[in-house]
Amino acid sequence: MNSSVLQEVDERSNLAGTNKFELLLFRLGEENQSSRRELFGINVFKVREALVMPQVTVMPGAPAHVLGVANIRGQIIPVIDLPGVVGCTPRTGLNILIVTEYERSVQGFAVEEVEEIVRLEWGKVLSAEANAVGGMVTSIARLEDDQTTRLALVLDVEKVLRDVLPSRVHEVRDDQPVGTALGLKPGAVILAADDSFVARTQIEKTLQSLHAPFISTKTGKEAWERIQALAREAKAEGKRVEDKVQLVLTDLEMPEMDGFTLTRKIKQDERFKNIPVVIHSSLSGSANEDHARSVGADAYVAKFVAEELGQTIRKAIAAHA
Repeated sequence: MNSSVLQEVDERSNLAGTNKFELLLFRLGEENQSSRRELFGINVFKVREALVMPQVTVMPGAPAHVLGVANIRGQIIPVIDLPGVVGCTPRTGLNILIVTEYERSVQGFAVEEVEEIVRLEWGKVLSAEANAVGGMVTSIARLEDDQTTRLALVLDVEKVLRDVLPSRVHEVRDDQPVGTALGLKPGAVILAADDSFVARTQIEKTLQSLHAPFISTKTGKEAWERIQALAREAKAEGKRVEDKVQLVLTDLEMPEMDGFTLTRKIKQDERFKNIPVVIHSSLSGSANEDHARSVGADAYVAKFVAEELGQTIRKAIAAHA
């Protein structure tokens, strides 16, 4: 694998708020149904490093598609057979391990090969149908150069982890206490945006437990269009938009428009600037939290602990009461 790719993962720049991101492109092998070799991608922000496949220790009784564990810089992490999960057969074997951090856990994805890192605008990323690759693809990135256009399938890693390592995902149970009812204004909702089906399901269960009406959207662009429509409704009814939308809850990584851009657009618009915005993301790190504040977000909470999400929403609403 090209050593510059490893270097780029290590030295990536902070693109937060530019509505751009970097995508690590890799191959998993031939699809079992069609023998095609699709290009896959994940956000570089989630990648700690990519390295030549280390020694993997097999663990008796490991879940399906877990090859075992590996010692990466003194940390024992599970190694997931990503081609096996997606339904591909590598031509040359599992040669590269992509070490990722999602929702406060670290794991490795075994892949056939890593190709490159590309920088692109979220506007070049289109929301995918839920049934694409068994629901494991959130979006499709359009990669264009002077001669050709390629498509890369952006994986829903939250869904992969829930399917393979469910113990690492903080599922929201129907009987789980998340807190007392939020007590939104009559007729008001929480507007939520997240492109992951798994994350949306968790968010919706949390809001239901808090007895909070909500509108769920899949992209920042969809959320932005929805809040503008609600503003028009409010104006026609002689109300303020805050009477319709009491809080916006947004993911960071989303096709078409990311959460930083959505937050900035809301806070720079006179109609919406008093609506609290909570950024809810599996992208951890103080740099993202600092940038969330710089674009005007009222709070930043890491995925996914229902109680923490509920507490953060409650505080943000109380601060604007």
